[in-house]
Amino acid sequence: MPKDTDAHHGPQHVAIIMDGNGRWATQRGRPRLFGHHAGARRVREIVRACPDEGVKYLTIFAFSTENWKRTQTEVAGLMALFRRYIEREARALLDEGVRVRFIGDRMKLDDKLVSLMDNLELLTSENNKVHLTIALNYGGRDEVTRAAQRLAVEIEQGRLTHKDVDAETLSKFLDTQFLPDPDLVIRTSGEARISNFLLWQSAYAEYEFVDTLWPDFSAAEFSKVLAGYGGRERRFGAVLA
Repeated sequence: MPKDTDAHHGPQHVAIIMDGNGRWATQRGRPRLFGHHAGARRVREIVRACPDEGVKYLTIFAFSTENWKRTQTEVAGLMALFRRYIEREARALLDEGVRVRFIGDRMKLDDKLVSLMDNLELLTSENNKVHLTIALNYGGRDEVTRAAQRLAVEIEQGRLTHKDVDAETLSKFLDTQFLPDPDLVIRTSGEARISNFLLWQSAYAEYEFVDTLWPDFSAAEFSKVLAGYGGRERRFGAVLA
Protein backbone atom coordinates (compact mmCIF):
# COMPACT_ATOMS: atom_id res chain seq x y z
CA MET A 1 0.00 0.00 0.00
CA PRO A 2 1.19 3.57 -0.65
CA LYS A 3 2.60 5.29 2.37
CA ASP A 4 0.64 8.02 4.13
CA THR A 5 2.46 11.10 2.83
CA ASP A 6 0.74 13.36 5.34
CA ALA A 7 2.05 11.20 8.16
CA HIS A 8 5.69 11.12 7.09
CA HIS A 9 5.70 14.44 5.27
CA GLY A 10 7.05 12.85 2.12
CA PRO A 11 7.48 14.84 -1.09
CA GLN A 12 4.68 14.78 -3.64
CA HIS A 13 6.93 15.99 -6.47
CA VAL A 14 10.50 14.73 -6.84
CA ALA A 15 12.82 15.96 -9.59
CA ILE A 16 16.02 14.08 -10.44
CA ILE A 17 19.18 15.14 -12.25
CA MET A 18 20.31 11.72 -13.46
CA ASP A 19 24.09 12.14 -13.53
CA GLY A 20 26.92 9.65 -13.80
CA ASN A 21 26.01 7.34 -16.68
CA GLY A 22 29.22 8.06 -18.58
CA ARG A 23 31.49 7.63 -15.57
CA TRP A 24 29.70 4.42 -14.63
CA ALA A 25 30.45 3.00 -18.08
CA THR A 26 34.05 4.24 -18.09
CA GLN A 27 34.71 2.54 -14.75
CA ARG A 28 33.69 -0.70 -16.43
CA GLY A 29 35.78 -0.13 -19.55
CA ARG A 30 32.70 0.34 -21.70
CA PRO A 31 31.57 3.17 -24.01
CA ARG A 32 29.50 5.99 -22.52
CA LEU A 33 26.36 4.85 -24.32
CA PHE A 34 26.53 1.59 -22.37
CA GLY A 35 26.04 3.70 -19.25
CA HIS A 36 23.12 5.59 -20.77
CA HIS A 37 21.34 2.31 -21.52
CA ALA A 38 21.90 1.19 -17.93
CA GLY A 39 20.56 4.54 -16.75
CA ALA A 40 17.39 4.10 -18.82
CA ARG A 41 16.74 0.77 -17.10
CA ARG A 42 17.13 2.50 -13.73
CA VAL A 43 14.41 4.99 -14.69
CA ARG A 44 11.95 2.09 -14.94
CA GLU A 45 12.76 0.97 -11.39
CA ILE A 46 12.41 4.44 -9.86
CA VAL A 47 9.12 5.14 -11.65
CA ARG A 48 7.70 1.87 -10.34
CA ALA A 49 8.83 2.74 -6.80
CA CYS A 50 6.98 6.06 -6.74
CA PRO A 51 3.46 4.88 -5.78
CA ASP A 52 4.67 2.99 -2.72
CA GLU A 53 6.67 6.05 -1.67
CA GLY A 54 3.72 8.40 -2.03
CA VAL A 55 5.40 10.28 -4.89
CA LYS A 56 2.76 11.53 -7.30
CA TYR A 57 5.02 13.52 -9.63
CA LEU A 58 8.45 12.52 -10.90
CA THR A 59 10.42 14.80 -13.21
CA ILE A 60 13.69 13.56 -14.71
CA PHE A 61 16.41 15.46 -16.57
CA ALA A 62 17.13 13.36 -19.67
CA PHE A 63 18.90 15.76 -22.06
CA SER A 64 19.82 19.40 -21.58
CA THR A 65 20.14 22.24 -24.06
CA GLU A 66 23.88 22.07 -23.32
CA ASN A 67 24.20 18.35 -24.09
CA TRP A 68 24.34 19.08 -27.83
CA LYS A 69 28.00 19.97 -27.18
CA ARG A 70 28.81 16.30 -26.65
CA THR A 71 30.28 14.21 -29.45
CA GLN A 72 28.09 13.55 -32.46
CA THR A 73 28.30 9.83 -31.74
CA GLU A 74 27.03 10.22 -28.19
CA VAL A 75 24.24 12.63 -29.15
CA ALA A 76 23.07 10.36 -31.97
CA GLY A 77 23.18 7.39 -29.63
CA LEU A 78 21.14 9.23 -27.01
CA MET A 79 18.48 10.22 -29.53
CA ALA A 80 18.23 6.60 -30.66
CA LEU A 81 17.96 5.55 -27.01
CA PHE A 82 15.10 7.99 -26.40
CA ARG A 83 13.21 6.63 -29.41
CA ARG A 84 13.80 3.05 -28.30
CA TYR A 85 12.77 3.82 -24.72
CA ILE A 86 9.45 5.30 -25.80
CA GLU A 87 8.71 2.43 -28.18
CA ARG A 88 9.57 -0.27 -25.64
CA GLU A 89 8.11 1.29 -22.51
CA ALA A 90 4.86 2.77 -23.87
CA ARG A 91 2.68 -0.24 -23.13
CA ALA A 92 4.10 -0.78 -19.63
CA LEU A 93 3.71 2.89 -18.75
CA LEU A 94 0.11 2.82 -19.93
CA ASP A 95 -0.72 -0.37 -18.04
CA GLU A 96 0.94 0.86 -14.83
CA GLY A 97 -1.07 4.08 -14.73
CA VAL A 98 1.81 6.43 -15.55
CA ARG A 99 1.02 9.67 -17.33
CA VAL A 100 3.98 10.84 -19.40
CA ARG A 101 4.65 14.39 -20.52
CA PHE A 102 7.72 16.06 -21.97
CA ILE A 103 9.14 19.51 -21.31
CA GLY A 104 11.79 21.36 -23.28
CA ASP A 105 12.18 22.82 -26.76
CA ARG A 106 11.12 20.24 -29.35
CA MET A 107 12.14 22.34 -32.35
CA LYS A 108 15.66 20.88 -32.50
CA LEU A 109 14.54 17.25 -32.13
CA ASP A 110 13.98 15.02 -35.15
CA ASP A 111 10.44 14.47 -36.43
CA LYS A 112 10.39 10.76 -35.56
CA LEU A 113 11.24 11.41 -31.94
CA VAL A 114 8.75 14.27 -31.62
CA SER A 115 6.02 12.07 -33.10
CA LEU A 116 6.77 9.33 -30.57
CA MET A 117 6.70 11.88 -27.74
CA ASP A 118 3.36 13.27 -28.90
CA ASN A 119 1.87 9.79 -29.22
CA LEU A 120 3.05 8.70 -25.77
CA GLU A 121 1.58 11.82 -24.19
CA LEU A 122 -1.74 11.12 -25.89
CA LEU A 123 -1.67 7.40 -25.10
CA THR A 124 -1.17 7.98 -21.36
CA SER A 125 -3.26 11.15 -21.03
CA GLU A 126 -5.95 9.47 -18.91
CA ASN A 127 -3.51 7.97 -16.40
CA ASN A 128 -3.18 9.45 -12.94
CA LYS A 129 -1.20 7.06 -10.73
CA VAL A 130 2.19 8.69 -11.37
CA HIS A 131 2.92 11.79 -13.44
CA LEU A 132 6.27 11.25 -15.16
CA THR A 133 7.70 14.36 -16.80
CA ILE A 134 10.78 13.95 -18.99
CA ALA A 135 12.92 17.03 -19.62
CA LEU A 136 14.30 16.59 -23.12
CA ASN A 137 16.31 19.36 -24.80
CA TYR A 138 15.50 21.34 -21.70
CA GLY A 139 17.28 24.20 -19.95
CA GLY A 140 15.92 26.38 -17.19
CA ARG A 141 17.10 29.65 -18.72
CA ASP A 142 15.85 28.60 -22.14
CA GLU A 143 12.45 27.76 -20.65
CA VAL A 144 12.11 31.15 -18.96
CA THR A 145 13.25 32.89 -22.15
CA ARG A 146 10.63 31.07 -24.23
CA ALA A 147 7.98 31.86 -21.61
CA ALA A 148 8.91 35.53 -21.69
CA GLN A 149 8.65 35.52 -25.48
CA ARG A 150 5.16 34.01 -25.35
CA LEU A 151 4.18 36.51 -22.69
CA ALA A 152 5.48 39.37 -24.86
CA VAL A 153 3.27 38.19 -27.73
CA GLU A 154 0.24 38.33 -25.44
CA ILE A 155 1.09 41.91 -24.53
CA GLU A 156 1.77 42.92 -28.14
CA GLN A 157 -1.60 41.53 -29.20
CA GLY A 158 -3.42 43.31 -26.41
CA ARG A 159 -4.53 40.28 -24.41
CA LEU A 160 -2.38 41.35 -21.46
CA THR A 161 -0.76 44.57 -20.24
CA HIS A 162 2.53 44.97 -18.42
CA LYS A 163 0.56 45.47 -15.20
CA ASP A 164 -0.82 41.92 -15.55
CA VAL A 165 2.65 40.40 -15.42
CA ASP A 166 3.62 38.87 -12.09
CA ALA A 167 5.16 35.59 -10.95
CA GLU A 168 1.87 33.74 -11.18
CA THR A 169 1.26 34.97 -14.72
CA LEU A 170 4.74 34.03 -15.91
CA SER A 171 4.37 30.55 -14.39
CA LYS A 172 1.42 29.92 -16.69
CA PHE A 173 3.73 30.29 -19.71
CA LEU A 174 6.37 27.85 -18.48
CA ASP A 175 6.70 24.31 -19.82
CA THR A 176 5.73 23.05 -16.36
CA GLN A 177 2.43 24.94 -16.09
CA PHE A 178 0.64 21.62 -15.45
CA LEU A 179 2.93 20.65 -12.53
CA PRO A 180 3.24 21.67 -8.89
CA ASP A 181 6.68 22.95 -7.95
CA PRO A 182 9.12 20.21 -6.90
CA ASP A 183 9.44 19.52 -3.19
CA LEU A 184 12.75 17.71 -3.54
CA VAL A 185 15.49 17.76 -6.18
CA ILE A 186 17.98 14.88 -6.19
CA ARG A 187 21.26 14.88 -8.07
CA THR A 188 23.29 11.70 -8.35
CA SER A 189 27.04 11.15 -8.95
CA GLY A 190 28.47 13.44 -6.27
CA GLU A 191 28.22 16.69 -8.21
CA ALA A 192 26.78 19.58 -6.16
CA ARG A 193 25.30 21.86 -8.81
CA ILE A 194 21.86 22.31 -10.34
CA SER A 195 22.93 22.52 -13.99
CA ASN A 196 20.18 24.80 -15.25
CA PHE A 197 17.39 22.45 -14.16
CA LEU A 198 13.99 23.81 -13.09
CA LEU A 199 15.50 27.11 -11.99
CA TRP A 200 12.19 28.90 -11.53
CA GLN A 201 10.26 25.99 -10.09
CA SER A 202 12.86 24.93 -7.50
CA ALA A 203 13.05 28.24 -5.65
CA TYR A 204 11.93 26.56 -2.41
CA ALA A 205 12.77 22.95 -3.12
CA GLU A 206 14.97 20.88 -0.87
CA TYR A 207 18.12 19.51 -2.50
CA GLU A 208 19.86 16.20 -1.95
CA PHE A 209 23.22 15.49 -3.58
CA VAL A 210 24.17 11.81 -3.45
CA ASP A 211 27.46 10.20 -4.44
CA THR A 212 25.89 7.21 -6.18
CA LEU A 213 26.15 7.17 -9.97
CA TRP A 214 22.73 7.08 -11.61
CA PRO A 215 22.85 3.48 -12.93
CA ASP A 216 23.47 2.34 -9.33
CA PHE A 217 20.76 4.53 -7.75
CA SER A 218 18.37 1.84 -6.58
CA ALA A 219 14.80 2.01 -5.33
CA ALA A 220 16.17 1.31 -1.84
CA GLU A 221 18.43 4.36 -1.97
CA PHE A 222 15.58 6.43 -3.40
CA SER A 223 13.48 5.41 -0.41
CA LYS A 224 16.27 6.37 1.98
CA VAL A 225 16.57 9.84 0.46
CA LEU A 226 12.83 10.34 0.69
CA ALA A 227 12.84 9.29 4.34
CA GLY A 228 15.51 11.91 5.03
CA TYR A 229 13.33 14.55 3.44
CA GLY A 230 10.60 13.76 5.95
CA GLY A 231 12.80 15.01 8.78
CA ARG A 232 13.40 18.44 7.28
CA GLU A 233 11.56 21.57 8.35
CA ARG A 234 10.46 23.65 5.36
CA ARG A 235 9.96 27.34 6.17
CA PHE A 236 9.44 28.91 2.71
CA GLY A 237 11.10 32.09 3.94
CA ALA A 238 9.11 32.30 7.19
CA VAL A 239 10.22 31.78 10.77
CA LEU A 240 8.29 28.92 12.36
CA ALA A 241 7.49 28.90 16.06
